[in-house]
Order: sequence, then structure tokens, then C-alpha cells
Amino acid sequence: MSKGTIHRDEGIVLRTYKLGEADRIIVFLTKRRGKVRAVAKGVRKTRSKFGSRLEPMSHVALQLYEGRELDLVTQVDSIDHFRGLRDDFDRIARASAMLETADQLAQEGEVNPRLFQMLLGALRTLDESDSPLVLPAFFWKVLALEGYRPEVDQCVLCGEGGPTDASVSLVAFDLESGGLLCHQCRRGTAVSPAAVLLLQQILGGQLNDALAAPVSPACFEVDHLATRAVEHHLERRLRSVTVLDH
Repeated sequence: MSKGTIHRDEGIVLRTYKLGEADRIIVFLTKRRGKVRAVAKGVRKTRSKFGSRLEPMSHVALQLYEGRELDLVTQVDSIDHFRGLRDDFDRIARASAMLETADQLAQEGEVNPRLFQMLLGALRTLDESDSPLVLPAFFWKVLALEGYRPEVDQCVLCGEGGPTDASVSLVAFDLESGGLLCHQCRRGTAVSPAAVLLLQQILGGQLNDALAAPVSPACFEVDHLATRAVEHHLERRLRSVTVLDH
């Protein structure tokens, strides 16, 4: 897209930061252009025409004018503000972890419609569900999108314990090995049979079944493993997850 072009797109606000006295730089994950940084003029003024439409988490229809270094936001219309999760501190923190992860994974100007749809779907689910598995499911799904799907259906080292061999239990998860391990190969973190089932549901196309499961210690096993896995992939701690820990 050449300088001076008007571009219309959908975007999710990942984060914002101050610029000058009244402006903000808005970081969007957009449907058609990937991660985009753009200036919103006067947005910090009380009478800003954009109001709360450019807060993190907001799903918006936007119009951008391409500048020399940064795009300029010229029009914003709210599609979804996710009001259901904004009144719940725990859900806000989980949504923030999703935004932070997407921000770290997305590259400026690199189109990634699957990541956009995955983040949008996760925010919609979090808006409607209080399951503790919404965030870890998002983590596992984006890792799979990145090409780092863990092996959860059989032992990642010896291949035992697949669907046709129910006599072999999967009892541990190891990040370095890349998935679940059997008794013979076990290393890393011990996992319960219930946590194994949840992992298989999340990564095997049965996410709704996992989200419908009652809250149990297995949910928090899966959450802990997912956080470790995504931080291992990003090679950094997630600040938003630190807030959740407190």
C-alpha cells in the first residue's frame, strides 16, 4: 500500500500508549494487514470523537490513512466492546494475556487472518464463559498455529498410548520433548488422566466439551502447562499472567 492510501479494515486493539499531549499510538491486530500501529489524534481529550472505541480489547471497523512512518486513524466504529468481560477483573486480566500474546506473535505488516480470527473468537468466548480453560485453550491453539502443537494423543518419544492402545497411560508433559509421555519415558511435569483428557479435547476439535467440563484441579494443570508452553515459545514472561497469579 503506497503512502497516502486510505485503507479500511477490521481490527482488535492490542494496546495503546501516549504520544505528545493529546494523542495515542494504537496497536491493532487487523484482519487484512496483520499488526498495524497508527496514531489517533486528540484521543486523550475529553471530547475526542473516538471516545472509548480505541480501548484495548475493542473490536472495531476502522479507516486508516497511511503516513510516512505511522498510519493515521481517521474513522472508527465499534463492532464489539465485550462489555461482559470488562466488569470482571479476572476476565480482564485473561483477555489482557490474550492481547499480549497476540501482540508478541504478530509481526507488523504480516497478514495473519487465522491469528486475528483466533483472538476474536477467544475474546467472544471469554465474554460469554467463565471457564478457566478459555485462556489456556487460546494459548494451546496459537501454539499449534505457530507450528508448535504438542503431541497429546500418544507418547511423544516412543509413540505408545495412542487411540488403539488404551492400556498405556500418558502421565507426564515435557516442553523440551514436545508433549505427553508414558510411564516408561516420563520426565518433566506429572499430569493427571483428567488433564490429559482436557488437552486432547482442546487440541482435538472438542473445545466445547472441554469448556463445559466442571472446574477441577485438572483445569488448573492445563492452565499452568499452557502458560509455561507459551512463555517458553515467546522466550519471555507474560506480564498479564503475573497479574493473574496475584
